[in-house]
Amino acid sequence: MEWFEWFLSREFRQFILNHDLFIPLLFLARVIFVTALELIFPARKISYRSILLRDLVGCTLVGYILIPASEFLSNRIAFRASMHDVMMELPIAALFLLYYVVGDFGAYWMHRLMHCKAFWRAHKWHHSPTTMYWLAGYRASLPQQTLFNLPWIFAYSVFGMSPWWMYLAVLSSHMLLNDWMHMNVSWRSNWLERIIVTPRYHHIHHSDDPAYFNANFGVTFTIWDRIFGTYVDPETVEQPISFGIGEQVPLVRLIAGV
Repeated sequence: MEWFEWFLSREFRQFILNHDLFIPLLFLARVIFVTALELIFPARKISYRSILLRDLVGCTLVGYILIPASEFLSNRIAFRASMHDVMMELPIAALFLLYYVVGDFGAYWMHRLMHCKAFWRAHKWHHSPTTMYWLAGYRASLPQQTLFNLPWIFAYSVFGMSPWWMYLAVLSSHMLLNDWMHMNVSWRSNWLERIIVTPRYHHIHHSDDPAYFNANFGVTFTIWDRIFGTYVDPETVEQPISFGIGEQVPLVRLIAGV
């Protein structure tokens, strides 16, 4: 059992961090887990062969270029208002909840801003997939990624979430939530949709039906859509939903957001 003890040791964590293996290992685990769920509980039949390679390239670009670049830019734009000493007195669970409530409120309004004419060009490529599954959520331009980071970086700064493990926990949770809301799964829960964004809830937002272009902007919680009048009940939407914006996406334009 020495190998198991090593996996739990500080040396293993340091090895992962020193060799930048956290994101690749997390990605591998996600690929196996999420793809298995989509194969077992598919909402619609899709052909991975025709789309997987392109989206894997896009996901790699997001992980190794767009996210680091956008974080670099966002950290220099965002207003930093640290309350570290006060906030660190709170329980960890309370910190996470506050982080997500404040960050998600900002993300909701940033998402709505992305649908305004002036910013739509940077965001519309995210709506380009005609097949909705977990990797489709990683089609994002550098301007979009930078702007979407701002409310989360602000929330992270305010609540002083500085320990390295908390950063990894936050990063992991964002990745998993993004996978979750774009997944091609038939599973549904009406009570869960009263609280958080689910795949069928978010898929409505990606519909190519103009009636839903400005609906269900929520990123984590559905309450903002309910409060600000952009909520569409998934039970009222006729299935199946079709997706896309009627354009093919050149990779250069995907990255640049033009």
